[in-house]
Amino acid sequence: MHHQLFKVRAVDLLSDYTLKVHFDDSSEQTIDFAPLLKGEIYGPLKQLSLFRQVKIDPETHTLCWPNGADFDPETLHNWNLYSSRLIEKTKHWGPL
Repeated sequence: MHHQLFKVRAVDLLSDYTLKVHFDDSSEQTIDFAPLLKGEIYGPLKQLSLFRQVKIDPETHTLCWPNGADFDPETLHNWNLYSSRLIEKTKHWGPL
């Protein structure tokens, strides 16, 4: 499978855990991250004060948070292809 390179250009907070992500190819994705907020890395993002600190990493051009959580830009760009599998994986990440 070919892994395409995309860059996140902007991000908008739409609601508590939903972001609109804008990419360098002029596409965008609206993503509800709530089902993924489990486990050691993503669980702390349930705290809205932390989730709202989302930034775009200047080197990797993806979403990142102060606790080290991030997502691959290609995964974000093609969310419809990956979201079901990611949500299924979170069932094994623990309750955090």
